[in-house]
Amino acid sequence: MSKNTRQTPLYHEHLKLGAKMTDFAGWEMPLQYEGVITEHQAVRTNAGIFDLSHMGEFEITGENAVHFLNYCLTNNAAKLKIGQAQYTLMPYTDGSVADDAILYRLDEDKYLLVVNAANTQKDLEWLSHQKLGFEKVNLEDISDRTALIAIQGPKSEGILQKLTSADLRNLKYYHITKGEVAGIDALIARTGYTGEDGFEIFLPWDKATVVWRSLLDAGKDSGLKPAGLGSRDTLRIEAGMPLYGHELSEQVNPYEAGLDWAVKLDKGDFVGREALEREKQLGPARKLVGFTLLEMGVPRAEQPIQKQGRQIGFVTSGTFSPTLKKPIGMGYVPSLFARTGTLIDIVIRNKPVKAEIVQLPFYSRKRGGES
Repeated sequence: MSKNTRQTPLYHEHLKLGAKMTDFAGWEMPLQYEGVITEHQAVRTNAGIFDLSHMGEFEITGENAVHFLNYCLTNNAAKLKIGQAQYTLMPYTDGSVADDAILYRLDEDKYLLVVNAANTQKDLEWLSHQKLGFEKVNLEDISDRTALIAIQGPKSEGILQKLTSADLRNLKYYHITKGEVAGIDALIARTGYTGEDGFEIFLPWDKATVVWRSLLDAGKDSGLKPAGLGSRDTLRIEAGMPLYGHELSEQVNPYEAGLDWAVKLDKGDFVGREALEREKQLGPARKLVGFTLLEMGVPRAEQPIQKQGRQIGFVTSGTFSPTLKKPIGMGYVPSLFARTGTLIDIVIRNKPVKAEIVQLPFYSRKRGGES
């Protein structure tokens, strides 16, 4: 590992559990413990626990907080009630994506914005620049004092409920509540990045070890396993969820990525609105699609996508799906070729491999309640 990499408060816990560590966005993070497939299947059938303390967290407060957020983000922050969350995007003036994020409304004039680890500093600088045009807004980077632990999977509610008096059964998807976890003050959100039911727990940096160990102990009879970045990636690909630097980037706009539902053009002026309005009217020239391979091979990012021997696009993410037991991937192709059922070739090791465009997501859990 580089000397410049940072460690989360759970670094030594990962080593004790035998994790294989990797450098991710300047952080030493667990890639896997027992193995990607084992951890992936634990999340799909029982539960998995993830250290996400590398993520960035910003606290936005003040009388004009909502107006500031509505100017900086694509979704409509004014629609959030206290205790609600929304997926949103941070656009540049040309409509491209600076980052994707989750915005939580914690109180009347208090919000929590969670951003990607690789973009924390860039996002902070960009938001600070936008803030110059606003009075009565405070923007604080609380990343260094905020740990984040996720527990995901069908048994996650039962495991977490053992450690908290918060009423998890009545905590709806994309909602957040205050509550103690293993005696530690925390924020508990019903959000995640796996396609399963689950929770993300925000807590003080120096209390992370207590909660991590307590969760592992509470879940030992329920099949709970620690899970690393490897399974986090295969889970989110199956769920058709974008990853910044792959499906999203400064070269991509929300309409191309199929995220138009997170862009609210009718809310008033915001960064990139004109460009995004134009893109909506014209329609995107290319689209993000899902595909499955019809032959042996594993698709990987940046591999060419061909049609009749001519390159028409590129792969953004790919893996062998442990749930579907076949190779799957996502990538960008011209809108003309984006229709479900279209046959394409993925060039793997200089050899075209037959694939078919399919509808996203590849996997979606059976839900009894709200999704």
